[in-house]
Amino acid sequence: MKVRTAGAVRHSSVNGPGVRYVLFFQGCPHHCRSCQNPETWDPRAGRETDTDAVIADILAVRYLDGVTLSGGDPLAQPEAAAAIAQACRAAGLSVWAYTGWTWEDILTGRAGRAAEVLPHLDVLVDGPFLLAKKDGTALWRGSSNQRLIDVPASLAAGRPVLWTDGE
Repeated sequence: MKVRTAGAVRHSSVNGPGVRYVLFFQGCPHHCRSCQNPETWDPRAGRETDTDAVIADILAVRYLDGVTLSGGDPLAQPEAAAAIAQACRAAGLSVWAYTGWTWEDILTGRAGRAAEVLPHLDVLVDGPFLLAKKDGTALWRGSSNQRLIDVPASLAAGRPVLWTDGE
């Protein structure tokens, strides 16, 4: 299976807890004003590669606590995002994803097939970046409207459950 990416950071501490591999997906339908990655919007740009090669690259990196799927919007490529997330979780890594869609958009199908990715995630950071709600103190988020959703707990409860990092 193919995936279109904009790049990767092999050791990051700013896209979720611990040391994380951050994979930037190419393509985003949201076009948030003041987006920090507007170069990822064009779904035809970036680099097309095989998901198996991406997975192998992630798993070859030492000292990782987790993987973060960012973008662009990884849920715009749901099959590839699900395959990568599933392999990383099977390897014992936590998996986070950032999306401009809300949890409700995903569950109602307004985000296409994005719900296929959810069973393979630990945390979903949902919602568009809103410049009017930009908040430098919002943990792991760019704007205060975005939520850190505990995906397994939310799927079990049938409603969004916020991730609290053990607080």
